[in-house]
Amino acid sequence: MTTIWLRDEVKENEKRTPLTPQNAGKLINAGHQVIVEESIDRIFPIDDYKKIGATIVPSNSWITNAPLDAFILGLKELKEDTFNLTHKHIYFAHIFKGQDGAKDVFERYNKGEGILFDLEFLLQENGRRVAAFGFWAGYVGAALAVENYCHHLKNEPPARLKHYQNKSEWVSLLKTKLDGIKPPTSLIIGALGRCGTGANQLLEDLGLSSTKWDVEETSKGGPFKEILEHDIFVNTVLMTDKINPFLDQDIIKLNTTLKIISDVSCDPNSELNPIPIYSSHTTWDDPIINAFESDISIIAIDNLPSALPKESSEDFSDQLFPHLLNLCNEGLNNYTWRHAKEIFDKKRAL
Repeated sequence: MTTIWLRDEVKENEKRTPLTPQNAGKLINAGHQVIVEESIDRIFPIDDYKKIGATIVPSNSWITNAPLDAFILGLKELKEDTFNLTHKHIYFAHIFKGQDGAKDVFERYNKGEGILFDLEFLLQENGRRVAAFGFWAGYVGAALAVENYCHHLKNEPPARLKHYQNKSEWVSLLKTKLDGIKPPTSLIIGALGRCGTGANQLLEDLGLSSTKWDVEETSKGGPFKEILEHDIFVNTVLMTDKINPFLDQDIIKLNTTLKIISDVSCDPNSELNPIPIYSSHTTWDDPIINAFESDISIIAIDNLPSALPKESSEDFSDQLFPHLLNLCNEGLNNYTWRHAKEIFDKKRAL
């Protein structure tokens, strides 16, 4: 029997979960143990987990009470702290690309001899990620870009990000805000991927068209003046190698049209950032930052899908579940989990 310990999230505005009650029940029915921490933020009530037979424990009790053979399952980064990490963790750590604070996190794992299975690096043998929030990140990123475009034209304060019951509620609101103003022109880079597909779907739901770029259109290398010919630019490319930037500080000096950039793949502190015209994330309450020496508004929020927590959690959990079951049944004999550990071991040794 394998133990999956679903921890509470510590990131502000995070209501998503990588394991829904329905899929937790499937793990239990397969003979494994699921322990769920109480949470005041998680989109699914704790009673839903209790009903399917999960063991309920206090928030953040994994730190002192979780057995070392349990897999601590979460979504976003752990809270900054100094205690050694001794457990086996599964979550999006954002430490493999030289991000700020990565060295400290690796040091905690090395001292505690813990293991990280980073959700971003759970891969199939063909190299494709087994589970991603990409569609919903693109959908929400495009929605917030359109909403802030409307606010820009109306000289209104930036539109904050908030939680919605479902996408229909937000689409209805956006249609009202678009009524009577010039429809935006939009360019999506990474349009053929999961994230780009989500961004395009939002625009289609609003009856808006878009220019769609992917590998073929960007193969000549940036920066691209064509981006400046649109009102909205949505970047959905997950970078794994350094390339010429899509935009830089020189080319944006020529701008007369571009108003909003939604950097869905936001990695401003990484050397791989393809839009090096800003240097910090934005937040739900303050979603906009201006590009360097420019009035172009940039959205760079790193947990966009949480604005639609129920739909995005159900989708992600359904993608992840068969691989969690493989972990429970096969352990590191399974390629996805063995490979994820190999990636972590290489990164921690650098």
